Amino acid sequence: MTGPRIWLTTVLTRLVAGIAIVVPAALLLGASPAAAHPMPHSVVQLDVYRSSVSARLELPVSDFSRASGIDLDGVTGKAVPAARVKAIRTYLARHIHPTTTDGKAWRVGVGAMHLSATQQTSTGPYRELTVAAVLTPPAGADVRHFTFHYDVIVHQVVTHVTLVTVRQDWANGQVDSEGTTQVGTIELDVRHMKVPALKVDLGPGSAWRGFVAMVELGGNHILTGTDHLLFLLILLLPAPLAATGGRWTGLVGPRKALARIGGITLAFTAGHSVALAATALGRLQIPSWPVEAFIAASILVGAMHAIRPLFPGREAIVAGVFGLGHGMAFSFVLAEMHLSTGQLVTSLLGFNLGIELVQLLLVCLTLPSLLVLARLRVQPALRLTGAALTGVAALGWLVDRLGLPNPVARAADSAGSHTTLLLITLALAALTSAGWTLATRPGGTPQGLRPRWRADPGRS
Repeated sequence: MTGPRIWLTTVLTRLVAGIAIVVPAALLLGASPAAAHPMPHSVVQLDVYRSSVSARLELPVSDFSRASGIDLDGVTGKAVPAARVKAIRTYLARHIHPTTTDGKAWRVGVGAMHLSATQQTSTGPYRELTVAAVLTPPAGADVRHFTFHYDVIVHQVVTHVTLVTVRQDWANGQVDSEGTTQVGTIELDVRHMKVPALKVDLGPGSAWRGFVAMVELGGNHILTGTDHLLFLLILLLPAPLAATGGRWTGLVGPRKALARIGGITLAFTAGHSVALAATALGRLQIPSWPVEAFIAASILVGAMHAIRPLFPGREAIVAGVFGLGHGMAFSFVLAEMHLSTGQLVTSLLGFNLGIELVQLLLVCLTLPSLLVLARLRVQPALRLTGAALTGVAALGWLVDRLGLPNPVARAADSAGSHTTLLLITLALAALTSAGWTLATRPGGTPQGLRPRWRADPGRS
């Protein structure tokens, strides 16, 4: 009887053990997603310069408070209490240790910090601590290859993950700061219960990549810069017209119109190129709001000139003078990149080349329409309407730049996001104007299809 009893006991023991394993497993596998709600991760965004790397740390407040012991959960405003700033800097300095590939330590400087509300797609809204830091390698060390020892939060919150990305890297052609490239992730190695360092390898980089990226950035800047485009186009609008007695009264002829358009374009190019070079190479620190207000005023003056001639025959001089202000505004883009002198010279050439190429394209697309528009009966109505709309936009910008935000300025700024539609419209208008010109040239078509509007001293 002993054998069967032992056999029965063994079966019952294994059955109980199996139930003890299967039931908890089933409960865990069948748990709802809310029971394992994902927590927000940290982000470290790197801006790579010639001799240093700037880091922007985005840290979830609740996890940071738990890991550091510095309570920020009860802080509701954006400012970090002064009593806790020093403690945060000390804590971060203990947990951020970049080194060269052969183990030499970098310097870490922790700067400004603030709190804000944000959210991630998988986690919903939460509070975030944002901190700026500067990572400086030893003299002569490579900023593009280093070892990133970083365990902020993750040394205590073992499920936490840190994403490391690059936001700006001139030598790799990443200059617009709008997108990021992921370098890697930092998280706990559960097998060894350690946080491994991240090997950062940004590749060799090259001046050519930086130059090409700056050409593209310059082109995008003029194409999406509604204020720069409006200033140039509003000055070109009355270029084919003659002024008599303070009114636009007729046509000046194709050659003179082309000469005016070319002169205005070249003068504007010279003005903003000189100011861009002087401001960028001189590293002049100019407040942005006076420059932006000056640009808005220049557009307003151009709109008034399109309605009634203020400086007929001197449009090129005015374009050159106002172009100086536009060039200073262009230089703000370069100033934000903190480039070395060599990179700055290369960037200046590429950025200006991109501006000029796109500007030339836009003038070429606009030219046929300008010449045809001047010969139509509806020219005065279209000119006045365009000038009025431009003037309203300029007034909105001017008020906004002087410290009073308004919906007119916001609407005018948003127009720069429709660049594809703008190019398509200009291209179609150019093709239509060219076809209309060919169809109505003398001897080519019946009289009824030819332009009928002529110079009229009494017409505005």
